[in-house]
Amino acid sequence: MMVFTRKAVRQRRALATASSIERLVGDRVGQVRDLPEDARGRHADHMAELVLLAQAYRHFGRGWISKRELDRRAAAATRELTRLRRAAAPAAHLTDRD
Repeated sequence: MMVFTRKAVRQRRALATASSIERLVGDRVGQVRDLPEDARGRHADHMAELVLLAQAYRHFGRGWISKRELDRRAAAATRELTRLRRAAAPAAHLTDRD
């Protein structure tokens, strides 16, 4: 019977998360070139931030960074993704009633 420490389980989970994020980005990266010119940069920035997040999970999974550092990097990525999403929010739609 194999017994895994909590840390080992977290590291395995982190490596699986990194792989999932990388697959998501890999599936979407080819679609960026088909987007309108003004949207390409935003989407590329979004995917780059996801790659950095996957890298942080992979580094934790390999024991190169601490859980605290992973949490710090994940929080920074979340803030940046939120900022990118808000910056790309469409302008208010005006109707005849306005």
